[in-house]
Amino acid sequence: MRLAVATCRDFPQFHPDDAELIHQLPPLGITPTPSVWNDPHVPWNSFDAVLIRTVWDYYRHYGEFVAWLHRLESLGMRVVNPLRVLLWNADKRYLLDLERADVPVVPGRISAHADLAAQIRRSGLDEVVVKPTVSAGAWHTLRLRADASDLESALAALPGNREYLIQPYVPEVAGVGEWSLMFFDGSFSHAVRKRPAAGEFRVQEKLGGTVEAAEPPPAATAVAQKALAALPDLGVRGVLYARVDLVETGAGVRLMELELIEPQLYLRFGPDAARRFARALAKRLRSPSDSSSDIGL
Repeated sequence: MRLAVATCRDFPQFHPDDAELIHQLPPLGITPTPSVWNDPHVPWNSFDAVLIRTVWDYYRHYGEFVAWLHRLESLGMRVVNPLRVLLWNADKRYLLDLERADVPVVPGRISAHADLAAQIRRSGLDEVVVKPTVSAGAWHTLRLRADASDLESALAALPGNREYLIQPYVPEVAGVGEWSLMFFDGSFSHAVRKRPAAGEFRVQEKLGGTVEAAEPPPAATAVAQKALAALPDLGVRGVLYARVDLVETGAGVRLMELELIEPQLYLRFGPDAARRFARALAKRLRSPSDSSSDIGL
């Protein structure tokens, strides 16, 4: 089976964190090929399936990314995770869907760029985090005080052609960090705890954050499982891999992000995690294609 592993121009080859996964695939009869998602020369229809991995610039070229997904659909390609999952998860409005499904999330509201300052002041929050609804990697993510004298000027620096998610600032992220729980085909695999650098609130490693393997508290696992269990009723089916980002607060565990497109899965931190992922992927690819889940029609 020929598998295109979708990457991006900044990381055109297999990412080091996926190295063991790639090593596990050939013995299972799968030949993986790194393929930059927006390279016009990639012959997508020469592959049997596409695994979405390090498409880490998709949010900067979102219109082109959506068009590419629909091109794969028109070619009848199997895409993992499925197209419908990717489109739903690409816009952070999905958090509002999960909140309506009674999943405990960090609450949020959506605002156009022009209304951001007014929405923040009307929110009743002292401190907020603002980010584009289509974004990743803390891109254009700001921590702001609602009463700051420079609020308008800070917001003016954000792209005006985007919509934004406004959430309360969660101080526990800077204090104790956040959890990332990895699941393959619905089964828990492993977890890491991520902490930001001193003086930061964003946990990304490129911003000085640290990552360590750790056993998640039962409450975190329960919230993660509840989020995944809510997906079928939202019309989101066929999820093979998932990373659930959570924070422990005084009010309980809250879901921060549900990463179903291109999450770093921290496979190096999970004993046998790459093998579990590879076997789950091989099982999925060998099963009969279900157009309602695999392709998203």
